[in-house]
Amino acid sequence: MKQKKWMTGLGVMILATSLAACGDTAEDTSMEMSEEQSMDHSSMDHSGSGEVPDGLREASNPTYPVGTTARMTADHMPGMEGVEATIVGTYDTTVYAVSYTPTTGGDPVENHKWVIHEELDNPDEAPLSEGDEVILAADHMEGMEGAEATIDTVEETTVYMVDYTTEDGEEVTNHKWVTESELEAMK
Repeated sequence: MKQKKWMTGLGVMILATSLAACGDTAEDTSMEMSEEQSMDHSSMDHSGSGEVPDGLREASNPTYPVGTTARMTADHMPGMEGVEATIVGTYDTTVYAVSYTPTTGGDPVENHKWVIHEELDNPDEAPLSEGDEVILAADHMEGMEGAEATIDTVEETTVYMVDYTTEDGEEVTNHKWVTESELEAMK
């Protein structure tokens, strides 16, 4: 009888050790996937078609007119901070940072910069408020269009569509969007 209890106790210890090891492996795998997903996200093509949503108004008096250059201080995409950008479009609108879960699955995207009011599906009148729930009509990233999102920040400003070359030499055209506060005059 003592041997049976001893064997049962040993079996429980082995099982617990195995499960703990599996738990560590699962955690390591999920960390590796997150890193891979981040790498996949950072290597995406951030260029756009240059098409703008219906109803978007061109800026009447932008600080950086179409054809001029400015230095980007934005860091929401890899390789953009500190590089020179050529302005290819200027628009007055309300811009939002949003959090959403891609329709294609995967990890939630937190504080995505930027989606403009005209890229929301049937929104109320601008500006919306922080915390409002919206449906995205923007397609800047895979899995964005049709996703349910929460508005994190709201700003009424001029937004810019820009062309630039990243620090590692990738040419990006018609990138949507950079806000006026994310640009500074060339020196």
